[in-house]
This record gives sequence, C-alpha cells and structure tokens, in this order.
Amino acid sequence: MLAQYEITKRFSSEFSIRPFLIQQQERTLSRLLQWTTDPDPHVRRLCSEGTRPRLPWAMRIPAFVRNPDFTLPILERLKNDECLYVRRSVANHLGDIAKDHPETVFSTCERWLPEASPGVKWLIRHAIRHPAKNKNPRALRLRACAR
Repeated sequence: MLAQYEITKRFSSEFSIRPFLIQQQERTLSRLLQWTTDPDPHVRRLCSEGTRPRLPWAMRIPAFVRNPDFTLPILERLKNDECLYVRRSVANHLGDIAKDHPETVFSTCERWLPEASPGVKWLIRHAIRHPAKNKNPRALRLRACAR
C-alpha cells in the first residue's frame, strides 16, 4: 500500500489498486478512507477513482457493482474537495453506480443538494448526466435543482 501511495503521486494507480480491493477489500477501503484527507490531490483522487465499480479499461470490482454502499463513505468525504480533479472523479464514480443502482445515486444527490456548494451542484449535474439524457424524471428534476 505504501508503494501505491507513492506511485499515485507520480502516475495514476487506479488500475493497480483494484487487486487489493478485490483480495483485501476491508483493509484497502480502510486505508483509502484515511487517504481522503491527504494533502496531495492525486492521492485523494485515487480513493474515488480506484474504487469506481466500472472504471473504463479496468477490471470491474464485482462486490462494488453489487453493493455500492462500500464506497459511499469515500465519496461522502470527497464531495466537497477543493480540487475539481477529485470532484470530477466523485461524479464519475456516482455515474458508474447509477448504471446499476440509480435510486442510490438519486438519494445521495438529493441528500447533498440542500447544502450544496456550487462545486457540489456541478458534481451532481455531472454524476446524473446519463440518466438525464435518458429522460429519467428524477434525474431531470435533480439537475434542474442543481443549477
């Protein structure tokens, strides 16, 4: 894990963290939760990007596809990150979850919306863009509220 930490400061390591998440899920998630407060935005982004259930061009994490609750605490901690690079990863992560569990994403966004900063409103709009393109009424309503 220390190697993952150092590598992600120099290169993106969301691909190499995935075997750890599959083989040592609880330990790895615990470490990633700690890293959500790291001063380096690349490390914070790894926490969200590396745990995306359907990261493009990477192996899926079946446990996270089945149950997104494992990664929601990470997204909760990173939603207000000062860095757009990190917030964009949170939005894309929610977009992945929405493919299998749209109600979870809509509920999360609805919970975040009342106290949402402009950055979190952008994140919400970005996260639900695909369900909105498919004319999902709840997604369209959320996007309108997040303006």
